[in-house]
Amino acid sequence: MKESIVDSLALTLGKLPGIGKKTALRLAFALVDQRELASALALVLAETVANVKECSFCRNLTSDNVCETCLDTARQNTICVVHTPADQRSMEDTGLYRGFYFVLHGSLAPLDGIGPTVLGIPRLIERAITIGATEVILALDSTTEGEATCAYIANQLEAQNIKVTQLARGLPPGALVEFADSLTLSQALKGRRGY
Repeated sequence: MKESIVDSLALTLGKLPGIGKKTALRLAFALVDQRELASALALVLAETVANVKECSFCRNLTSDNVCETCLDTARQNTICVVHTPADQRSMEDTGLYRGFYFVLHGSLAPLDGIGPTVLGIPRLIERAITIGATEVILALDSTTEGEATCAYIANQLEAQNIKVTQLARGLPPGALVEFADSLTLSQALKGRRGY
């Protein structure tokens, strides 16, 4: 049996992160019912595909060669390294960090062919040296891949005498020690502070 256009649309929408089969079908029907919205979405998607690229300095998404953050001369000489542009946006939205960023677009995964060059790590090192970074903050996910990526980057930066720090990790408020995994507990111990 041939797949309908609506089913094909739902299947495509279902490939987006966090969109399950039912939600994808609901979105597909909504787009079919709201033709103006569907047309506007199609235009925005086409414009995004045609114009969005990586910043030549930090690899964040931009429509120019250099993003607004990298052009901001009021920024501190620090670099915050994140996995994704969404992570960069989250850090920026806190309003607490006023330095530069570097977006890896993933983690080291040698078996999948994702090495330091794919993640732009040589560009990160060059950028840190070029701006005279006083500190590079590793704000990567607390996963095995994220930790391996942090260790590799820290090793490369420390070889250049650049200070490297990592976001504090450990037990969240209200967590029970009994149910915490060993990685969380080890990070909590390493990051302990005075009371």
